[in-house]
Amino acid sequence: MAASGPDDNPAAAADEGARTAAALAIELRTLRITDPLHWLVAGWRDFLRCPGIGLFYGGCFALMGWALIGVYQHAPAYVLALSAGFLLTGPFLCLGLYQASRRLEAGEKPDLGESLLAWDRKLSTLAIFGFVLLVLEMLWGRASLIVFAVSFDGMPDFKGSLLALLDPENINFIVAYVLVGAVFAGLIFSISVVSIPMILDQQTDAITAGLTSMRLVLTQPGVMLCWGAVITVLIVLAMLPGFAGLLLAGPVLGHASWHAYRGAVVVGSEAAANA
Repeated sequence: MAASGPDDNPAAAADEGARTAAALAIELRTLRITDPLHWLVAGWRDFLRCPGIGLFYGGCFALMGWALIGVYQHAPAYVLALSAGFLLTGPFLCLGLYQASRRLEAGEKPDLGESLLAWDRKLSTLAIFGFVLLVLEMLWGRASLIVFAVSFDGMPDFKGSLLALLDPENINFIVAYVLVGAVFAGLIFSISVVSIPMILDQQTDAITAGLTSMRLVLTQPGVMLCWGAVITVLIVLAMLPGFAGLLLAGPVLGHASWHAYRGAVVVGSEAAANA
């Protein structure tokens, strides 16, 4: 029996074509290379306007980091794979920060309880998108374990020292791990950079949001590469003092990501006004 495909199901093919057309029809603004700095400033401003909410989510990010340190003492190879989950759980934890920035933008006072339930109205769409990111994170984790095992011919014991991984003798591992991580991190960043705040803000589906996010990255790679570099550098620096820096860097980047979405994507009402 021949396998069926999109051509064998006209309704499915039409639905997929409609979603692709919808994603391509969404207007994107032309960004400047300095825009990421403006997003950061706006994120810091939002944090100062609702510091309690920001510190709550920052504390969640820091706790995740401390949990990884605890796991590392017993299974260093697995914590390297699990660390990829930061890019998976981060955007969803930031949902509450997106909601807070959304309220501030509307001139309203954000509420912690409401931010914690921001996912409730878009549960099905976010679940689909989360499943896609989960699959990518699992593939990343598996690839990380394979690189680890091949590079060291097994799972060695580093006696709890992360610095042992950076030994010049482990250069092959470092290069392979960074390359694999860069591929998966770039893919996850491309799919999610504006999609989750877009799902929260608009009546859209996961595929349209993901395609819009990828189109933004592909059409304006310089600005988005700069934004990705800013996020990476700030997170790495925030992790150095025992993850304590995530108390501030986490919420500021969360709020800034909302402003990145608002600065890059023209929502329906704005598009109609400009027509």
